Amino acid sequence: MVRPSSGIFRLSPHVTWSGAPKEDLIRKLPGQPDVEFKQYGGYVTVDPQKGRALYYYFVEAEHDPQEKPLILWLNGGPGCSSIAGGAFTELGPFFPNAYADGLVRNSHSWNKVANLLFLESPAGVGWSYSNTSDDYFSATDESTARDNMMFLLNWFEKFPDYKSRKFFLTGESYAGHYIPQLGALVIEYNKNPTKDFSFNLQGVAIGNPLLRLNVDAAAVYTFLWSHGLISDKTYKGIKSTCDFMSYELTGEISDTCDEFIYATYGEEGPFINGYDVFLDVCLPGVAEQEFRLRKKIARRSLGVDVCIVTEMEIYMNRPDVQAALNANVTKLNHPYTQCSSSDVLHYSLSNYSINILPVLENLLQHGLRVLLYSGDADQVVPFIGTRKNFDELSNRLELPTTVNYTAWYHGKQVAGWTIANGNLTFATVRAAAHMVPYSQPARALTLFTSYITGEPLVSHEE
Repeated sequence: MVRPSSGIFRLSPHVTWSGAPKEDLIRKLPGQPDVEFKQYGGYVTVDPQKGRALYYYFVEAEHDPQEKPLILWLNGGPGCSSIAGGAFTELGPFFPNAYADGLVRNSHSWNKVANLLFLESPAGVGWSYSNTSDDYFSATDESTARDNMMFLLNWFEKFPDYKSRKFFLTGESYAGHYIPQLGALVIEYNKNPTKDFSFNLQGVAIGNPLLRLNVDAAAVYTFLWSHGLISDKTYKGIKSTCDFMSYELTGEISDTCDEFIYATYGEEGPFINGYDVFLDVCLPGVAEQEFRLRKKIARRSLGVDVCIVTEMEIYMNRPDVQAALNANVTKLNHPYTQCSSSDVLHYSLSNYSINILPVLENLLQHGLRVLLYSGDADQVVPFIGTRKNFDELSNRLELPTTVNYTAWYHGKQVAGWTIANGNLTFATVRAAAHMVPYSQPARALTLFTSYITGEPLVSHEE
């Protein structure tokens, strides 16, 4: 866990200017539809001595960007790209088309209501890099949070018009570690800010967040059993032999527990997408063959393009796309992928076991609005564990219930269920994946809009 100390982060004595860096302006991406809003992409150095720089992609709000809040979005992993994930397969303004040779508009992009800043972090993710190879072997939650903080301070120097803007930290999955720990550093910085700048941080929102490994790991098997993906025998065996309260990725588990966990893989089978147990899976061999034949390969399941990651990676590996994004300036020796392989980034496994609840308590006690939301079709970090973490946070802080557990709606249909205790809200998104904006874009936009405006989710039929 990051243990912030005051006075570490100080702004450089730069003279700020109005506007944004012209050298980072993205004029137009290959095959992109015409749009009115501006896009920027480029690098922010976070450690000049080691030559460590993080890549960002920034999209202005579709209309009246000067009046809209700013959000930072982080994907998790650790090791997964916020550009490949959040920006181009989830909540950004464009998706790759089915040929992977151009882009289509995302009609439910979050830039309808906010300015979106996507960051590839830590170094070794996406196009972010370090000139010191040891950096790829020493990434931790603490080093990531500090780099992300330094990125923000330097990014606001590039974009000074956003310094006073309402600001939100958002993300999903392992960003359940990234976002709260970054929020803690922001709070610490604001206690002794520079004379001309402090963060106007309003809150944090995290989807399907890893918060406590022992709770979230146990929830996986309850989810699998409750959805009929594993047998009664296997579930009962896991419940009776696995001690999840002392569970760590780097630790040992009993042989009997290991046998039952192994059995879940056989019972669930290889053709279920754990990130959304209801979606069909993309069959890569068929997809690659059809790309070569130049056939339209979009494979849709429940209205979702299940091959979008393949399409995105092909698009992002094009040299003209990278040039347009002002990306890959170091000419990396490996292809661009949604998530970095262990050959590139070695993240400390012990960090998975950090309990994030005390960090969230700190954010709540400082008055930030915290939203924890879950796609209810996700087995990787199921809503079952997140709801338990929500309950424990509420009980620890004795937060009063302000919205009783109730359905919320989008388009006259139940979109999920929600409960609010004080400045802490939990919401499920019905039939949504681990990546909520990807699988339920309209419902995700309704939820996000409610969060940043501070208005309660609709709790009755529209």
